[in-house]
Amino acid sequence: MLQSLYIKNYALIDKLSIEFNSGFNIITGETGAGKSIVLGALGLILGQRADLAVLRDKAKKCTVEGCFGVQAYGLEEFFAEHELDYDEQTILRREITPAGKSRAFINDTPVNLKTIRELALRLIDIHSQHQNLDLGNRLFQLKLVDLVAKNKALLANYQALFRTYSETKSTYASLVNEADQARKDLDYFQFQFTQLDEAKLKQGEQEELEAEQNQLEHAEDIKRTFGQLADALDSDEVGLLTHLKEHVSQLGKMSDYFAEAKTLHQRLESCYLELKDISEESVSVAERVEHDSMRIEQVADRLDLIYSLQQKFSVDTIEELIGVQNDLEHKISQVESFDEELASMEKVLDQQKTELEKMAAGLAKSRRAVSKDFEQAVVGMLHKLGMANAVFQLNFEATEQLGMMGKDEVRFLFSANKSAEPQEISKIASGGEMSRVMLALKSLITDSKSLPTIVFDEIDTGISGEIALKMGDILKTISSKMQVINITHLPQIAAKGDHHYQVYKFDQEDQTFTSIRKLENSERVDELAQMLSGDRHSDTARETARELLN
Repeated sequence: MLQSLYIKNYALIDKLSIEFNSGFNIITGETGAGKSIVLGALGLILGQRADLAVLRDKAKKCTVEGCFGVQAYGLEEFFAEHELDYDEQTILRREITPAGKSRAFINDTPVNLKTIRELALRLIDIHSQHQNLDLGNRLFQLKLVDLVAKNKALLANYQALFRTYSETKSTYASLVNEADQARKDLDYFQFQFTQLDEAKLKQGEQEELEAEQNQLEHAEDIKRTFGQLADALDSDEVGLLTHLKEHVSQLGKMSDYFAEAKTLHQRLESCYLELKDISEESVSVAERVEHDSMRIEQVADRLDLIYSLQQKFSVDTIEELIGVQNDLEHKISQVESFDEELASMEKVLDQQKTELEKMAAGLAKSRRAVSKDFEQAVVGMLHKLGMANAVFQLNFEATEQLGMMGKDEVRFLFSANKSAEPQEISKIASGGEMSRVMLALKSLITDSKSLPTIVFDEIDTGISGEIALKMGDILKTISSKMQVINITHLPQIAAKGDHHYQVYKFDQEDQTFTSIRKLENSERVDELAQMLSGDRHSDTARETARELLN
């Protein structure tokens, strides 16, 4: 339950700290006193969005902090899942900085708005006049039925599978589009692949061909140069090797009696052997290299093909061309595998849909099973609230398509008068009737929804007199099951409270402030007298106030 609320620098509130109790808590105050401000501040820690307009002093940050008793509500798993420190007294805090930045905390750990909102929904329910409009919302109506039917686990399992099913459908649709586009591109891919495949490209081929082309174009120069070198080294008449061989021989003879000649002989002999090897290799090159016009043309044609393919596919090397070829081959094979992949996914979709249909049928059965008890409970409550002729019915319709809530739609049908045909509640119910129907529904779900606190914001709009007393009794009954905080303008209801708080305005120098305080018993008499007659000093009003309190 909500144990305390701290508000700083919010709207007309400078600084406020208030403690709440279990049971039935009443909040009253004159029109314009600021009851909605307190409720708005509470909304901040429940994850509602805020802007700089909420800051009283634009130079300071706004802080709203609520302390909740969370024991016995099974929230340990939530805290563990979100890596939060669990404490039986859990603090939710929101801060709005002058720069407009919003920060949220759970037990001093920073969290995002989604997380604090998710926890808040398990701690407190705020019902305002605006929420009465939800009675016309079919999704809201179906959620109420599920609460009474205790479908939480079944619906959670269904929705988890439905989200998976929706993701699978989305993936399948994308794959279909991809397959269609791929089939359109298949001929083009095949044409490109054939071009590259027929080229029989090999890694390193381009470099080899360019080197060969360069050699072939200079074949005559190569042949002439190496031929001349061979002649210079080993011709019969003037060849260097002939003369060098004689000197090697002479030095060899001399080395027997002249030591220095031996070293020179070895060096000269090495030179002779190296030059002889060069001469033989030059002869081989001169004989091997020929000007081959046909080969030159073949190499040029092959390089032209390679260059044209590189230009077409915007690459610079054969290796990149081979990469393009492999990629095209993959795309072609992928097109051929699309049918198999789609067939497999269709099978998964069929299995998921079959399971969803089964689960949706289970939800439908569970909802319809509680419909009569639901109707009777609401009608019984409306009778207590002075609507003796009220009729309330649940009208179920099965949808053709699976949805997030299954295959059901429900309409709340209502009639307040005899012989009047029940119609959709949002079309015929007055404000007072809507308030009473909503209270009946809230009372019905308190047994189905484990929730620490419920806040009613002037749910008594449009009612008065004896009906107000009965509404107060119902709110009192609800407060025996959970903490109730009720903002009201009716003294009949305010008198039913276990604890009474007053919201009031006061002026300080040139500024107006809003605050809230808990009333003592004697002060409650004054407040109720004020609510009854507008005069807290009226003896008649004060006597009536005492009677209401007693």
